[in-house]
Amino acid sequence: MRAAVFYGRGDVRVEEVPDAKAGSGDLLLRVSAVGICGTDAHEFDSGPHMFPIDHPHPVSGHIGPMIPGHELTGVVEDVGADVEGFELGALVVSGAGISCGKCFWCRRAMTNLCRHYSTVGLNRNGALAQYVAVPASTCVDASRLGITADTAALAQPMSIAVHAMRRGRLAPGESAVILGAGGIGAFLTYAVADRCGSVVVSDLDGERLRIASALGATHVVQAGGDRSVEDVLAAHDIVPSVIYEVSGSAAGFQQALSLAPRGARLVMVGLQPGSREIDARGVSLREVELIGTNAHVCGLDLPEALRLLASREGGWTDVAPVALSLDELVEEGLRPLAERRSTRIKTLIDPWASETRKTSAA
Repeated sequence: MRAAVFYGRGDVRVEEVPDAKAGSGDLLLRVSAVGICGTDAHEFDSGPHMFPIDHPHPVSGHIGPMIPGHELTGVVEDVGADVEGFELGALVVSGAGISCGKCFWCRRAMTNLCRHYSTVGLNRNGALAQYVAVPASTCVDASRLGITADTAALAQPMSIAVHAMRRGRLAPGESAVILGAGGIGAFLTYAVADRCGSVVVSDLDGERLRIASALGATHVVQAGGDRSVEDVLAAHDIVPSVIYEVSGSAAGFQQALSLAPRGARLVMVGLQPGSREIDARGVSLREVELIGTNAHVCGLDLPEALRLLASREGGWTDVAPVALSLDELVEEGLRPLAERRSTRIKTLIDPWASETRKTSAA
């Protein structure tokens, strides 16, 4: 089978590799579409960081060149031993995160914090290939939802957004602010708008804000423009219950802290690169909650992500307009992402395509 293989920093090669096979507990999927994200671009640009190229991963055991790809959907080609509930030919999505099901956190439905966590496409071979083997426990059957494979490929990042939304304990009737409308920020906008009334979204990019409006944002603010988020909140008498910081920037974190009113919940979605100064006294006196969020709880968040994706009339081609071929992965996908010049919110790859095609994310 053809696959994109990561060998080291800046070194991804499309080549023939041995066919993937379903082990016990696995599904073998004929990959239909796979998304790439900032993590993939970061590994390509300056890694390996998470990819176990030089040292074996403590859980998966993988070491050496690796096939990335953790945002995936495909058709069931084969079913491994001890797998039930999946039919050959069914379209399924995988959450990619593998948990043990037995540790302290797994027993409390916090599988994303599993002591023995690993991820398909980050810690073992993933879906930037024509076939991939994934644990059936990470998969949900999407064949009855009436969505296309291109839409199904968005389920993993949407589930990250769903988990972040849930971490903020957002309730109907509350208002929220989202700082950053890129990949996860766009999906978070849709998930939050489905839950509450007022959603204020801020970003530097005007096109991202246009899409955020189409995804349900009630107010959008271009950072550095004539209006600030504070201006919009005051003009519309909005007191946000939750601030979602998605940019991962120092400026975004400081803005989120300054925007948080008394009793607010600040959910840190974007990964900050290091330590940040914080007015701890002010946080205490205003009873502001700082909440971290990481990955997703597959059993809770992935089905909800699929429901949300299926609920949008007109599909998702504004978010994911094209699917690239494997041969275009580096120059049209990873490199523009790494250099922050990609014009797409989400980039999909079709391992079976010979050239770029328009997506059918309806």
